[in-house]
Amino acid sequence: MLIGQRIKEARLKKGYTQSDLGNLLNVSKVSICGYERGTRTPTLDIFNKLTEILDITPDYALGNDVGVVYEDEEKYTTKLSKDDIRIINELKKSPKLYNKFCEDPKRIIDVINRKINL
Repeated sequence: MLIGQRIKEARLKKGYTQSDLGNLLNVSKVSICGYERGTRTPTLDIFNKLTEILDITPDYALGNDVGVVYEDEEKYTTKLSKDDIRIINELKKSPKLYNKFCEDPKRIIDVINRKINL
């Protein structure tokens, strides 16, 4: 869903409506809405054009905009979105909860999903 949020933010920043962006890409407004909601996935060609028109990098659109080096492996890096980092920083403010996440992240996510009925 992050890609949809990023596309929408960039579209609005450029002042485009969904119809405007669709016309620039030769796709329908419905397609743009689907991309933004995460119910449709653009083709690689459309994705490339989308990032060019919106003046964003593919890494940013995909949520890979901040480089991170893993502690355990000297030469291995990955990228995280700023949203991911913000979530991690907020989670670290609650050490007990953070430790529970570290112990068994899948179980904690399942519990949270059940609690909020997702």
